[in-house]
Amino acid sequence: MAFSMLQLFLLGALGPRLVNELGVSPTVLGLTATIGFGTAAVLSPAGGRIVDRIGPRRSLVALLLLSAAALALIGAAPGTGLLLGAVALGGVPQALANPATNKAVLRSVPPARRGAVTGLKQSGVQLGAFAAGLPLALLAGGIGWRGAVWTGAGAALLCGLWALRVLPVDPPPPAAGPRTALVPRGMTAWLAVFSLFLGAGIASVNTYLALFGAQRLGMGATTAGALVAVLGVAGIVGRVGWSKAARPGRAEWLPGWLACGALGAAVLLAAALAAGPLVWVGAVAVGVFAVSGNAVSMVLVVQRAAPGRAGQDSALVAAGFFAGFAVGPPLFGLLAQSGRYGPGWLLVAAEFAAAGAVAFLWAVRDRRVREGREGRLDRADRPDRPEET
Repeated sequence: MAFSMLQLFLLGALGPRLVNELGVSPTVLGLTATIGFGTAAVLSPAGGRIVDRIGPRRSLVALLLLSAAALALIGAAPGTGLLLGAVALGGVPQALANPATNKAVLRSVPPARRGAVTGLKQSGVQLGAFAAGLPLALLAGGIGWRGAVWTGAGAALLCGLWALRVLPVDPPPPAAGPRTALVPRGMTAWLAVFSLFLGAGIASVNTYLALFGAQRLGMGATTAGALVAVLGVAGIVGRVGWSKAARPGRAEWLPGWLACGALGAAVLLAAALAAGPLVWVGAVAVGVFAVSGNAVSMVLVVQRAAPGRAGQDSALVAAGFFAGFAVGPPLFGLLAQSGRYGPGWLLVAAEFAAAGAVAFLWAVRDRRVREGREGRLDRADRPDRPEET
């Protein structure tokens, strides 16, 4: 999970260096997220069926090798063209990540531990944020941004070879896999829309937080990159903690409350224009609340997906999340291009507010449906006449 989205965090953490050394504009920096996650969003609906056909071991090995190739090409990019092409290639492992890992959890983890394990594996994404924002950003200060990206590529290659060696062999593919549903329904549809708005806000923070620190708060490139690392650590803690708390009956309400916390985090980032240290508090809050919302949505999928549909439902929810990642940064980039970071953070706050509204509407509707179902079961069990004594 860390390598599936490492390119996003690297481009965000190294954004100040890319702008200065490669001549990438803030608008193009946002376009990298659009292309990468647009590719992931388009491919995600088929990702579940691909994983069902080739198995989680092959899927995870392919994910890591493709991540290594994409990072290597990013490091070699002489200009915008190859950079955007490499980012598009990096969208393929993103499309495979959630279906492959969720299927592995369902196969190998007892039901009582699936929520906690799902949160732990989802925190791997934020481990990637930490790696990009601290060790790799520090490395970039010594050997250059290209060397730091190539280091990430080498690590992904080594992990791919390790996975090929140690993971259990996949079972033979089924004779005919289930049809891939291209349109989400029910809970999956609500979570996909929630993830769309949530992803738009998170991607804007990931892409522009370091650049905001460098351009408007006077931070050096390495210190600005550390903002992404702080966000990553907070996201790991938040994803593990909230996923453990996401028990049936409570999990349905958590996405809405986490979106409310994310809204407050975006307001803190806007307030950092007047009080610079608040940017650190805002980064922590984004990790604890916004980033954790995606993990809880995946816990809900694992808990409530119909038999044989966990991979496909995971992919459809992930498609909404990736679509948000594709849409959010270019909108923010239009404001960042002219230095209007205050309105940009308020746009992020509005996206989180929309995510919260969708989540609460679904939770209320879901409670009514379950109460109605329980009422029908009670009436069916009630005898038509008193028992004779």
